[in-house]
Amino acid sequence: MPRPNYKALIRWLDATVAAVAVAVVIGGITRLTESGLSITEWKPISGALPPMNGADWADAYARFLQIPQAQTVHLGITLDAFKTLFWWEWVHRLIARLVGLVMAVPFFWFWARGEVPARLRTRLAALPLLVAAQGALGWYMVSSGLSVRSNVSQYRLVAHLALALVILVVALWTSASLRAAQAGEAGGGAHPTSRRWTWIADGFAVWTFGVILSGGFVAGLRAGKIYNTFPLMGGHLVPPGYRQLGGFFTNAFENPAAAQFHHRLLAVTTVGVALALWFWAGMSDAPARMVKALRTVAVVASVQVTLGIATLLLAVPVAVAALHQLTAVALLGATVLAAHAARR
Repeated sequence: MPRPNYKALIRWLDATVAAVAVAVVIGGITRLTESGLSITEWKPISGALPPMNGADWADAYARFLQIPQAQTVHLGITLDAFKTLFWWEWVHRLIARLVGLVMAVPFFWFWARGEVPARLRTRLAALPLLVAAQGALGWYMVSSGLSVRSNVSQYRLVAHLALALVILVVALWTSASLRAAQAGEAGGGAHPTSRRWTWIADGFAVWTFGVILSGGFVAGLRAGKIYNTFPLMGGHLVPPGYRQLGGFFTNAFENPAAAQFHHRLLAVTTVGVALALWFWAGMSDAPARMVKALRTVAVVASVQVTLGIATLLLAVPVAVAALHQLTAVALLGATVLAAHAARR
């Protein structure tokens, strides 16, 4: 059996990480611009082509005008304005298809050549399946806003985001593992790290994943458009209307005021913990590799919370909000690499 080509595998996985990150950000832009429902059909193959003539555009426009969002959020929209919405969603779906190609084509090439390491076969084989499931979940999300609602279900939106992040984490972790293996083959050593740091790094990565999903609920509920002040919300630490809906879970995931409050609280806690872990690692016997990884986490977390505050104070401008989302992905990646470093 041929020896695995680690360099090629790493390049492929890094390209997958980058492609998923771009797809997440473009998906966020479609949400911010209320473009996600502009394409009312799911055609995985033929849908890759946009409308090619006036009749095609008229048909797509007519279909859009029939959904609730066109009669509420986009009431009175013109054909030209509709085209702007359409192109954002079309680009998002095109990039999603490209993610599938970036993931699947090299995988089957490596598999056919016997260059997939035996210990990674199951994990890597799951990636194309997860990408296919992500496409189906994306349509399941879009379909929730085509008949009764004027926007998509925030639960389906967060599920769609979560699966994208899972794909990114699997690819990033595997890439880091291959790099470590490559260093080991070259004679590189590894620093022993206590189980304590492994648990801490793992826990913080999971925590960060959850904080990002809480931001998904803010986006899904359009909660960033209210209480555009910081640190107080409507002049209060806990915003008016926080307990507007009955039941903790219903209130937390369906009340915009509660969703924004929780995301604020989680975000500020995240940057505080990130800075504390970096300081603690530097003052303890943690390996230099771990200290460096936690320093990166702390820096990215600080940038992320700054962008979050700016997004809020500026009432969610698309460019700043998209950068905030991109930095969230970078923060998750940094925490995953820190967790990986704890095992080396």
